[in-house]
This record gives sequence, C-alpha cells and structure tokens, in this order.
Amino acid sequence: MSPSIREPIVANAFYPGSPTALSTELSRLFAHPRIPEGRLPSPMGVVVPHAGYVYSGAVAAAAYSELAQSGRPDWAIVLGANHTGRGGTISLACKGAWRTPLGSAPIATEVAGKLIGAGVTVTDEAFQHEHSIEVQLPFLQFLFGEGIPFVPICVMLPPLSAVTALGEAIARAVDAEAGVVIASSDLTHYEPDDIARRTDRRSIDRILALDLKGFYQSLIKEQLSICGGGAIAVLIACARALGWRRTKLLSYATSGDMSGERSAVVGYAAISFNRREDG
Repeated sequence: MSPSIREPIVANAFYPGSPTALSTELSRLFAHPRIPEGRLPSPMGVVVPHAGYVYSGAVAAAAYSELAQSGRPDWAIVLGANHTGRGGTISLACKGAWRTPLGSAPIATEVAGKLIGAGVTVTDEAFQHEHSIEVQLPFLQFLFGEGIPFVPICVMLPPLSAVTALGEAIARAVDAEAGVVIASSDLTHYEPDDIARRTDRRSIDRILALDLKGFYQSLIKEQLSICGGGAIAVLIACARALGWRRTKLLSYATSGDMSGERSAVVGYAAISFNRREDG
C-alpha cells in the first residue's frame, strides 16, 4: 500500500464500513438527494457537524443539500478540528489521497500549494487519528463523485492573527473559483439539553453575524466546548474577506433529539455562507 494513501479510521464506527451500507445510509439521510446539474457558480462555505451519522448525519445532510442545490464544486477545503493535539496549531496535508468505502479522494495539490506559507504546517501526523475531516468525505463523494479533490486542514486555537491570515489566504485561493470551504465542527458538548441549546444559540448568532472577534473571544473566555471552533473562525475570516454576507442557519439539533437522552448532549448545526444574491 502506498504511504500516500490514508485509509479510513472510523468506518464501521462513525459511519457504515461497506460501500452498499454507506450508500444506503446516505440515501436515507438525504431522502431525495439532488445531484447538481451545473458547476458551482461562485465559491461558498458551510459549517457541518462531524459526529456519528446516526446522531448528526441529518444535520450534515442539510448543509450538503444546500451545497448541491447551488451546484457542483470543483474541489473542497475541509477545515477540521484537532482532537489529538498532534501537528501544529494549523496543519495541512498537501499530497496523496484519502480512501473511504466509496473510493479515493485525491488531495487538491494546487490549491494546497496556495495555502502553504500562510501560517500552515505541512504534516501528515495531525490527520492520522483525526476523524473530523474523514467523516465529511462520504457526503462529498456521494453527491459529487468519489474522486472529488479536497484539501484537509486541522485547526486548533491559534492566535486570532493566524486565524485571520489563514482565512484571508483561503479567500485568495478560492476567489473566482468553484470551490467550497467546509468547517467541520460539533457545538456544545455534554451539557443538559436546555443549556446546550441556549449556549449554542449565542454562538450561532455570532457566526451568522460574521462576528469573528466576538466568536473567537467567546471560545477562549467562556471555554466553550466547540471542538472545531478554530475551523469555524477560519471560515468566518474567509467569508468576511470574500464578502459572503448571506448567512443562513439550515438545521440545528442535539444528540438528545436522536437518543432521547437529554441530561448530557452534543449540539450540531448546519450553516451556509454565500455572497448576497443582489451582489
């Protein structure tokens, strides 16, 4: 096996491990998937959860349905969390391919090359045991083909200046391109359902307002348990740089909605970012 091929680490855990079972599950989550007929007319962004599909899959499907209705992206930049602490505060992989039960998705080397130098450490170590990016790939492959190119980036909580620099670098890379920028993140972790919903509503309002400073300060000062908070902040910085002022909450749920257990839940949101329709 080529060392440049990353094998899936959470198949049969976060999502089904066989191609047939995974396709069946994705068909169920999308209900009536709309396969885009045309190319994405302009870049866009989405916040998507990354828990097991049984918990957050329906919310994730809402984000990808919105993307599919807009068009087919040429590639994706997937900003993930860093649950393991490996690699730098911002880590990027720039070559090879990632395998899922649906096939192999290559890393978009040209796009990745545009981002190197924007405070990004090129290291494969950050991705070896990190699930937040992997779980997004089957959604992309199901809708847009198994070989959709992508760039994986893990983000911890670097200084706000580094967050802004990466967001602006991504903006330069995607401007006038047909790409999508995905921030993979769950929201509040392991709080009672009512508290999680109130806490998440405050965070979602800051995200929808593109309040980068307010959102990032709240992550640190309030010690919010948003695992992909750095990834979301980078997407906000990118959206501000590109003028994506049209934001929309597409779906919100907690794990309690699926399990019935309300004493300690995880929150999930799907949010889209576009340019205003009136320009």
